[in-house]
Amino acid sequence: MSEGKTATPLDADTREALAAIVGTEGVLTDPGDCWPYGYDNSRRHALPQAVVFATSHEQVRDIVVLCNRQRIPLIARGKGTGTTGATVPHRGGIILALERMDRILEIDPANRIARVQPGVTNQALQQALYPHGFFWPPDPTSAAICTVGGNLAYNSAGPRAVKYNTPRENTLGLRAVSGAGEELRTGVITSKGVVGYDLTRLLIGSEGTLAIITEAVLKLTPLPEAKATLQATYRDMHAAARAVSAIMAQPITPCALEFMDGASIDMVRNYSDLDLPEAVGALLMIEVDGPAHGLDQSLQAVIDAARIEGMVGIEVAHSEQDVERLWRTRKALSPALRNIAPKKINEDVVVPVSRIPDLIGGLERLSGRFDIRIVNFGHAGNGNIHVNLLSDPDDPAMMARAHECLSETFDLVLQLGGTLSGEHGVGLEKRDYIGREIEPATLRLMHAIRRQFDPQGILNPGKTLPESGGATDETR
Repeated sequence: MSEGKTATPLDADTREALAAIVGTEGVLTDPGDCWPYGYDNSRRHALPQAVVFATSHEQVRDIVVLCNRQRIPLIARGKGTGTTGATVPHRGGIILALERMDRILEIDPANRIARVQPGVTNQALQQALYPHGFFWPPDPTSAAICTVGGNLAYNSAGPRAVKYNTPRENTLGLRAVSGAGEELRTGVITSKGVVGYDLTRLLIGSEGTLAIITEAVLKLTPLPEAKATLQATYRDMHAAARAVSAIMAQPITPCALEFMDGASIDMVRNYSDLDLPEAVGALLMIEVDGPAHGLDQSLQAVIDAARIEGMVGIEVAHSEQDVERLWRTRKALSPALRNIAPKKINEDVVVPVSRIPDLIGGLERLSGRFDIRIVNFGHAGNGNIHVNLLSDPDDPAMMARAHECLSETFDLVLQLGGTLSGEHGVGLEKRDYIGREIEPATLRLMHAIRRQFDPQGILNPGKTLPESGGATDETR
């Protein structure tokens, strides 16, 4: 949906100044050329006044200095795969496209680090690391096209986070430009370092509201020697949720622990030819990795934990074909969802693993009360649940119920000790709910930090934090 104020053309002097920084081929001002850069995967859209393609740290610095001087909103963008509207220029301004900053500057196996620009795609990085025997743990579903810069901006992790953690734990240092145009270096290139405040972790997940990342030093992990894949099926989601708790309570941590609830499985049954018994009301996809000599024991420990009352069956993959077949059930879900509800509301809440049964039960009650079908799947190993409210934007009454249901979903998550977003970020979609999770004193401190980094409020204004009412919190 299009929104926000109408983009007014930049004046000739500003266009010339931008062209002087990046060259005439690096600036788009025609509305037709700029249009594709005004969206993300949230379905929100707003037309930017211009799109500027940077290829170096120095160019980013000079663009920020120019926008800071003229108080022009500046929104950094990777490939636009985000789902929260965080890169949509809803208040006008310039899109700073970082997709051409796509160089892997260094791979250093001896120190287990890589130094990259923000426009490198996650997949390209993994492919470059593989011959060296390493990988970077974050693996979002959109890894084939999403950028490392976007992964850092949202702290996006994916299935492997259950064992290998998120970008915050896998990034050692950053090079960046603050909203004031100041050049920053944060963190270290060593595995230990405690000098000064941890600005690296502060910038990661800040959605381009504090500074624009131009380079990252990433901590690498050796590729595991071996991996085993299995699928465990259960009578219902409550049994599957109890199995998740049992698996996570024993010493072996899976490298992936994904789940699908009954509504998800029904969709797969209806929109694919996968053979799932009618008795299956939930399933877990589990992967275990590690040294080859101990993998069988690790796998058996996970299988033993997964065998609880309500289990229908467990199947272990014995070949690559088996692995592909077992994952096919999970991979069939997204196309099925697109067929049934292409405009669904998709949230990525997180609760403590032990509270997943309470969350699922609460969502079932909300679904019945608001007459909104809810489909749940996601990263069960760390309680990161993708809650999908199947709603029709062309039906005002249904949308009103869906948004009320969403509001109560967030309240339920917070009551269970959870958080409103695990890896999709806040952007515009969740901004107005953030005050429910973060108390006023902490929010005031966050606004003060934002002003310190970006005194004129030019970086991604109106995103991530709820409005505080101060004139300096957004572009004036």
